[in-house]
Amino acid sequence: MSSVKLSRIIPSRLLVLVFTACTSLASVAQTKQLELPDMGASAETILSRAEEKEYAKALVRQMRAYEVLNEDPLISAYFEDMGFRLASNSDRPDKAFTFVVINQPVVNAFAAPGGVIALYSGLILAADDENEVAGVLAHEIAHITQLHLYRALENQKAMTIPIALAMLGLILAGGGGGEAQNEYEADRIGISTLSRAGYDPAGMGEFFEKMSRITRAMGEGPPEYLRTHPVSVSRIAEADNRAQNLPVKTTSDGKDFYLVQARLRAMTEKSPDTALEWFDHRMDRADISQAENDALYYGRAIALQNKGDYEKARKLLQNLMDRDQHLAYELQMADLDLDSGFDGKAIDRLAGLYHSFPGNHAISMQYAQALLKSQNQRQAATAAVVLRQQILVRPNDPNLYELYARSANIAGDKVRAREAIAESYYLRGGIHEAAMQLQELAAKDDLDYYERARITARINQLRLELAKLGKEEQ
Repeated sequence: MSSVKLSRIIPSRLLVLVFTACTSLASVAQTKQLELPDMGASAETILSRAEEKEYAKALVRQMRAYEVLNEDPLISAYFEDMGFRLASNSDRPDKAFTFVVINQPVVNAFAAPGGVIALYSGLILAADDENEVAGVLAHEIAHITQLHLYRALENQKAMTIPIALAMLGLILAGGGGGEAQNEYEADRIGISTLSRAGYDPAGMGEFFEKMSRITRAMGEGPPEYLRTHPVSVSRIAEADNRAQNLPVKTTSDGKDFYLVQARLRAMTEKSPDTALEWFDHRMDRADISQAENDALYYGRAIALQNKGDYEKARKLLQNLMDRDQHLAYELQMADLDLDSGFDGKAIDRLAGLYHSFPGNHAISMQYAQALLKSQNQRQAATAAVVLRQQILVRPNDPNLYELYARSANIAGDKVRAREAIAESYYLRGGIHEAAMQLQELAAKDDLDYYERARITARINQLRLELAKLGKEEQ
């Protein structure tokens, strides 16, 4: 079964419906049984491993095409790490997963065939701690490992997966909740995963209870999460009871989560002033921990920098750095140096971090961006080396290719720059556009043997992919 580019099929107004549909099949039977659903042998064979991988890549490319992904290196890496920590402790650690964050103020999450699991920024910001978000991720992972999504596809074998998901989205738009048996099963399996991964298993029930409280306080209806993951009083109680029967390991103070959460808020609020008001209001609470308090100051520093108040931002960051060493503070101080005109100071700081933490993606990206600011050819060549190393381990990141194209262009390698631009088009869903870029490049008569061979081989790969999609090159 070949994947089909979603933008050719699904109008943008249906995109959110498709996303929120993935874990919410039309209600068939409201049962509280917790036995494993009888999927039958066919459920595992609806998609091959290769098709799952192809579908996951296509779905992520489409999210990028609609510009809904949050690809900040610190934020995306944190939730990737959380997701894989949970997945490795699930009952199917062999399954392939892709974890992403969607920049929309919606309290929701979804899982899709191929192992794609997404958290909306609104859900992350609504959480009180890392255990609540981990509980949601563990629940979504269970939907994948227990094959809940594939039952809906069994009767749609003649259809492409994107069309099937679009149909499910339309069904949900007309009403209906998640199948109760699947939701209870995902709770039971997910809570066990949560505990094995070292998180507080009570986190899942606490988040459900919070959503229930929000529902009672909202006159316009429940959060999106409850529309796609119906929560009853008995379900909350059962989640709490299961958590009490599981061992609770010593958990962290959650500082990394609070820092990422504060960063996300500072980046997504409508204005720096709105973010500052929120941080100030939160600081007035008497029950916040030291870890969360530090994160609020970090968030304030980012908001102040975004507002252009560099001196206040620097003072806050320096106070944090004097008390504690943390990569988030170091990277933000380097970013502040760049914004305020201290380019050399920023580059020196980032160079030190790069050599102390070789291979770190967030450091590498920020170091390369700093090196490119002055448009200096020698510095651009260094940036190109840094980025090429990242491409080897993150070959599906279009931001990497775009930054590498800039560095190669400034460094004088016009051919590599054009190839990188083509790859960035491809990874954002523009297969035809990528092929056109490379065909124009191949028409140049000054390519050497190796360049021509490399470009021709990539053009042939793209032609095969276009042929699978039934599209003619124009």
